[in-house]
Amino acid sequence: MESSTAVQMLSALGQEARLAIFRLLVKAGDQGVAAGDIARALSVLPNSLSANLNVLSRAGLIRSRREGRSIIYFADYGAMSGMLGFLLEDCCGGAPAVCAPLNAILSRQGGCIPACAPSANAAQ
Repeated sequence: MESSTAVQMLSALGQEARLAIFRLLVKAGDQGVAAGDIARALSVLPNSLSANLNVLSRAGLIRSRREGRSIIYFADYGAMSGMLGFLLEDCCGGAPAVCAPLNAILSRQGGCIPACAPSANAAQ
């Protein structure tokens, strides 16, 4: 991943409402969430939601699909994994104890991030 791509993704997540939207979509998995349901769940005004979804989409962190009159949004697990991989690429610097807390988090999650990526991207 290019540094400029990582900067764009991190910048998109560097705002409270966008971070909440992204986390909601990550939790939703490959079912995604309709725009109206996102607005209701997070008490976000429709115009603010639209602007935030556009920022996340331009950063490559989310995807959308039209279903009838609704637009369903999904986290892009491949992009998320790429960003996390970029951030952790040089982790440890020869000292595995440095990354022990991160390994513990991934262990508690059952390695969900890599396991979810293929099915989530295939559904889109």
